[in-house]
This record gives sequence, structure tokens and C-alpha cells, in this order.
Amino acid sequence: MNVIGIVGWKNSGKTTLASALIRELSARGLTVNSIKHAHHAVDIDQPGTDSYKHRDAGAREVILAGGQRFAIMHELRGAEEPTLDELLTRLGPSDWVVVEGFKGHSHPKIEIHRQENSRPPLYPEDANIIALAADYAADFPGPIFDPDDVPGMADFILNAEQT
Repeated sequence: MNVIGIVGWKNSGKTTLASALIRELSARGLTVNSIKHAHHAVDIDQPGTDSYKHRDAGAREVILAGGQRFAIMHELRGAEEPTLDELLTRLGPSDWVVVEGFKGHSHPKIEIHRQENSRPPLYPEDANIIALAADYAADFPGPIFDPDDVPGMADFILNAEQT
């Protein structure tokens, strides 16, 4: 399983880029999983639903299954947030995993940084950033892509995988 991360500051276009990269890799016939990190409270379940009642009653994991998809909800119940490595072991087999967030982890990453962003880029402090998607001429020492050049980024990570 190959892992590529998409990192950047809030509202830089991480989700747009991650979704486009997933779409591009999938269109090339590759199987792709994803992990999205959120810094805020996340709840995909709603009060009053049966699965919510199961979790509320104390179940540690609840699988909500239907004819088109299933979701596993795991309650931490005071435990530490799982690491990216722990989450990767829970995924099914795939050719690629696109990770949005987890910028402190040591997996290979593409940073998206926009000129309008008032915060400095992450790449000077993170040797795991292997490419930059930017809308300006940055001083990044590796490949720099226009944020819309998703095919170029896909080519880059697929070629990097073979070396």
C-alpha cells in the first residue's frame, strides 16, 4: 500500500486537491482509500437513530450497514486518538491511500500553499514534503505543480513509487 499525504493550512484547498487526486488515480484503474484528519469534533451519526442509540448505550464499535455502503463508528471513550499508522492498518487493501491532514506524520506529502495565505509554507520544516502545489513561484527545492495540475501530480507520485 502506497501512501501520499495532502497537507496545507486551513482553506488552502486540501480537500479539493485530495478529492481530485483520488478521482485521477481511480480513473487510472488504481484502487484508492483515503483518511481525512479533522481537528474538530466529528460525528457522522445523529441523535435519535438506532446506531446512535447503540453508541450512546456504550458500544465501543457500531457498524451501520446498508445496500450501498457501511460505516464503522469507533468510540474512543477516553482513549488516545489513533495514530495514522494505526488507522492505516484498519483499511482494506488498496493500491494507494490518500491522506488529508496528519501533517506531523512522516509519510510522503504534497503541500498545497497559496500566495494569498498569510501563513508561511510548511515545507521548510518538513523533509517529508516531496512536492508543492502552489499558485506562485516558490523556492521549493523539488517539483512545483499548479494546484490544478492533478494529472502531473499523479504522474509524479506514480513515478516516485517505482524508484
